[in-house]
Amino acid sequence: MRRRVSPREAKRMMQRMGLSMDAIPDVDQVIIKTSSKEITIEEPEVIIMEVQGQKIFQIAGGKITEKVAERKSVIPEEDIRLVADQTGKSPEEARKALEECEGDLAKAILLLQS
Repeated sequence: MRRRVSPREAKRMMQRMGLSMDAIPDVDQVIIKTSSKEITIEEPEVIIMEVQGQKIFQIAGGKITEKVAERKSVIPEEDIRLVADQTGKSPEEARKALEECEGDLAKAILLLQS
């Protein structure tokens, strides 16, 4: 015959094992961003479990929406200087050409030379 464990006893047992668990109240939304998409979870239930110093977040429920993430490329300053030097154009023009060519140095140089 199995004995039922009360919530109080379960909490004590978890603490003895080095495990703690707490809910975060009043969460409006959780946003998860990846390189290709953004996932938004509206009004979820969020629980933080701590096991041996490691935090684990559990997200449950809520309305889930996904959208494709906007990609912003970061153009290194050295690339901008190289394109500007090779073409005789200003750094601003070089940056614009590199952004247009998605960071491709050769394409940016050819674009500015034409």
